Parts: sequence; C-alpha cells; structure tokens
Amino acid sequence: MSTSFLSPDDWAAIWLTLELASFTTILLLVLATPLAWWLAHTPSRWRGPIGAVVTLPLVLPPTVIGFYLLITMGPNGPLGQLTHALGLGYLPFTFTGLVVGSLVYSLPFAVQPLQRAFEGLGRRPLEVAATLGASRIDSFFSVALPLARPGFITAAVLTFAHTVGEFGIVLMLGGNIPGKTRVVSVQIYDHVEALEYTQAHWLAGGMVVFAFVVLVALHWLQPRDKNHASPL
Repeated sequence: MSTSFLSPDDWAAIWLTLELASFTTILLLVLATPLAWWLAHTPSRWRGPIGAVVTLPLVLPPTVIGFYLLITMGPNGPLGQLTHALGLGYLPFTFTGLVVGSLVYSLPFAVQPLQRAFEGLGRRPLEVAATLGASRIDSFFSVALPLARPGFITAAVLTFAHTVGEFGIVLMLGGNIPGKTRVVSVQIYDHVEALEYTQAHWLAGGMVVFAFVVLVALHWLQPRDKNHASPL
C-alpha cells in the first residue's frame, strides 16, 4: 500500500489500533486462561450464570456495553471514583479506557476457544501426570497448557482481529481524539462523513484483506494443530 494514499492521521490510527489490539490480546490471554479453566472443570452452580456473563458481549450491541462502561468509569461510577482516588484520573477518553472496553468486549473471543480446548483434554492426561508425582500446578503448566496450544492460537487470533474491528465501544469510550483514541474504524467513519471516499476505500479495503487473512489463517491452523495433537 502506497503511503501517498494514506495521510499521517491514517497511519496514526493504524498504529494506535495495532497497539490497542496487542495490549488487549496479551492481557486477555492472561486473564481468560484461569477463567476458561474454571468454566471447563468446575461443578459449581455458578458456572451457567458466569458463562452467560462472559458471553454477553456476543449478543449485546456494542453501544450498550460502551454506555454502561462509560457510566461505570465516569466521575459518578464506582470504577471512576476508585481510579480518581488512586490518582489515576478518569478512564473515559483515554487509551487505558479503550483497553478496558476492549477487554470486556473481546472477552468471549478469548475465553470460549480456551474453554473448549481445556474441555477437550479430558481428565486422563492430568491423572497420568498426577500418578507421576506432578502437583496440580505442575500438571497445568507442563501438560494442560501445551496440549491446549491450538485453543491459545485461536483465542489470540480472534481476540486480536475482533479488537481491530471494534467501533461502537471505542467511539463511546474514547470519542474521536487524533493520536490518542481514534482507531481505524473511527477514522473510516470520519472519512465517510467528510465524503473522502478514496481514503475510506484504502482503509476499509485493508480491513477486508485483514479479515480474510485472519479467517484463512484460522482454517489453516486448526486442522494442522488437530492432526499434530491427535497422537497425544
């Protein structure tokens, strides 16, 4: 893609989007792993309600989630009062606020692949590790995590791609601040509003190509990982 077709604001939006998606993916893989493990193995009656809460972002409009996060993190919200008391200020209309919103909105895209991967392991690998003297923590890190590698790949790719494509939540929480909260989806919206269709085509076309590559990568990785893991 020639740089002559992209303005400095376009490039700033692209790099900010990639930074947001990277932070969100790394944080969600860390946060979603114990939650997915718990959902995959717990007999608790809370499994259903908590699983439903995790899945909510799949069915709720992004503007609804963004609105309630905006209220929660605002001056009168509990999280906003906490961050203000800690000297962190208020999170709306900041990059940190975008990260928090992205964590909530992309949560099911990280949890569900990991949960399915952990459920697919069964009990036998962990039981074998236990008979060899491994503790639960050792079994988790040395047995469960390596065997669940396809689930981690899927979770990482889907989380990153989903964060790149966010619009409603980032607009509600971050507004449209150049170089600070203006991501690619918002930049495309700005171009369309200004009737700058050529610039919008370059960015939107790039998003289409990116989405296609992600889907092809998922279809290519999953069968190979399954065939590779099947002897185990």
